[in-house]
Amino acid sequence: MTIDPISDMLTTIRNGIKARLYSVETPASRVKAEIARVMKEAGYIADFAVAGELPKKLVITLKYTDKAVSAITELKRISKPGLRKYVGVSEIPAVLDGMGLAIVSTSKGIMSGAEAKKSRLGGEVICTVA
Repeated sequence: MTIDPISDMLTTIRNGIKARLYSVETPASRVKAEIARVMKEAGYIADFAVAGELPKKLVITLKYTDKAVSAITELKRISKPGLRKYVGVSEIPAVLDGMGLAIVSTSKGIMSGAEAKKSRLGGEVICTVA
């Protein structure tokens, strides 16, 4: 049993990047799949898929440049189970002055910070990716 499955997923991705792995897998959930979808749309991971029988696994294909440099340089969990971080639309963080990605859980689902600002929605800041 894990206390924070999202943090475990982010740690798995960080460890996979450090080990220069092609793909990593973690236990699947809808929230994790939505976070992976936002990261794929922003171009930080190559692909993701939910595979296997019960328990299902989320397989994340990591993205590297030609010189084996990862697309992700920093992956940080913001809202934690012990201290949730909720923000209004005007307080959504701009990661690396707009070059990074903030992943926000809103009332309309999980989306990037830019999408949340465009939709005029605040919510819980799950993590930041740079």
